[in-house]
Amino acid sequence: MPKDDLITLSSPRSAAAEAFRTLRTNLLLSNPEKPISTLLVTSASAADGKSIALANLAVTFAQAGHNTILVDTDLRRPSQHDIWGVDNTRGLMSMMSEDTALSSPPLVASGVENLLLLPSGAVPAVPADVLSHRRIGEIIGVLKARATFILFDAPPVLAATDTALLGAKVDGALLVVQSGSTRRDHVMQAKQTLERVHVRLLGSVLTNAPRESASRRYQ
Repeated sequence: MPKDDLITLSSPRSAAAEAFRTLRTNLLLSNPEKPISTLLVTSASAADGKSIALANLAVTFAQAGHNTILVDTDLRRPSQHDIWGVDNTRGLMSMMSEDTALSSPPLVASGVENLLLLPSGAVPAVPADVLSHRRIGEIIGVLKARATFILFDAPPVLAATDTALLGAKVDGALLVVQSGSTRRDHVMQAKQTLERVHVRLLGSVLTNAPRESASRRYQ
């Protein structure tokens, strides 16, 4: 079962939960001429709260009636299986190595209607080789045939350059920034890294902001 820190489930009427719904709306309406169906969420550095932010965002997509798949592509420190309390034996890495898993993805029920999870699976020896592999494109295609929206939890940009390569394969990317923690120069470096490989950066999410300025903010 999901943990209590998924505010969109534990306190759906809170200001923070409403902010995630606003973020969902902003993303869906950001550019009607280039609608998104695949979205990567990352951060400049570790511990910026990207995984929890993405899990909450995924809930809002599902609650709006959209069939959604949340994929853990943070192969260095996967955490979606812990957030949701599901088994991580099989997942993305199974699809990378097994043709049967590619044709029949090992998706896991989240407990939220319309939301399925694809955990990371076993952590590979060289994560960079996975996200830059051509098979990732095939996996994205397989998942798109099964859901309206595919949301990817990616490694921090400054910790793994392969995140930028994965970002170039999706419709857009969102950068999570933690108030009072993330360094401004790190944010700029992450932005430049993504733009260098022509990743469509849709915006940023500010987490841990003072309560009076809202818990989550889309910029």
